[in-house]
Amino acid sequence: MKWFMVSFLLLVSPALAQEMADAPGASLRILDKLTGEVRDVTLGRGQSVVAGRITVQLDACRSPADNTVAEADAHLTIIDAASADPVFAGWMLATAPALSALDHPRYDVWVLRCDVPDLALPEVEEAPVEDPAPEGAAPDAATDDGNG
Repeated sequence: MKWFMVSFLLLVSPALAQEMADAPGASLRILDKLTGEVRDVTLGRGQSVVAGRITVQLDACRSPADNTVAEADAHLTIIDAASADPVFAGWMLATAPALSALDHPRYDVWVLRCDVPDLALPEVEEAPVEDPAPEGAAPDAATDDGNG
């Protein structure tokens, strides 16, 4: 049994020793389950945002040093105005939000990504909007299915 445990730890330890890089901020998504309002926020380390009854504070964000957009782990402190103690204080994982989630009857919070300032996102053009057919125009025979 000892031999199995030692060999297992030797095989797994390189994967567990992934180099992590600290990021200066993170992007989060906050959902108010009562109203359906979804809000995306970007916070710097140490900053907080008030969303309804909760205050969400970003304590730290980190991601793999070799691939900063692949994963994000953020340490959050979430306080409900109705409670003296934090309702959540710990690490949330962007790739597995249910693993360490906020357990709140009204709000959900997700980590989207760590914000890396020197990461240049590509410019994306908006898709052109097609002009609607003028009133009274005959339908296109290629798209008319005959059902009116």
